[in-house]
Amino acid sequence: TTMINLIPRFYDATEGTILVDGVDVKDYNQEFLHNKLGYVPQKAVMFSGSVNYNVAYGDNGKGEISEDTIKKAVEIAQAEEFVEKMPEKYEAHVAQGGTNLSGGQKQRLAIARAIARNPEIYIFDDSFSALDFKTDAKLRRALKEETGDATVLIVAQRISTILHAEQIVVLDQGKIVGIGNHKQLLKNCEVYK
Repeated sequence: TTMINLIPRFYDATEGTILVDGVDVKDYNQEFLHNKLGYVPQKAVMFSGSVNYNVAYGDNGKGEISEDTIKKAVEIAQAEEFVEKMPEKYEAHVAQGGTNLSGGQKQRLAIARAIARNPEIYIFDDSFSALDFKTDAKLRRALKEETGDATVLIVAQRISTILHAEQIVVLDQGKIVGIGNHKQLLKNCEVYK
């Protein structure tokens, strides 16, 4: 979480540099940098308003997010089933903080918000932890098809969440103790096993 938060410049690195497209994040205009990102924090943030409002929330620098884009993002995020069951569906009211939704429902709508932005870089900060294993697996499969050429960064506690990642960085006490794919880390990284 600490390392991943350096990318959107929630705080700046005290040593070294964080590069996005070969450019130090400190050299980007903050709005331009944030428009490149689809960020989902550990604790989903929901606003008072409709499901549509929550998924389309925020300027992505690409204009208004269409209703079709919202519906597709909700489907990919595995939220369609519960949204369609709500009395007003996409116009259903979401309470401030999402108090009328479960943790998993809030998380899926926050993930849908990131998908609807169609960013160059997706950042999922332990965003799958509130999901059951079956939903987590379905969401990651759908997400893989959707993200295409985008960079996807995932902070995870569960190995199953990052099992098929191209590259996994294992941290222990803030230090990198392993880098590789799942099979490589099983062989070479004691902390990963």
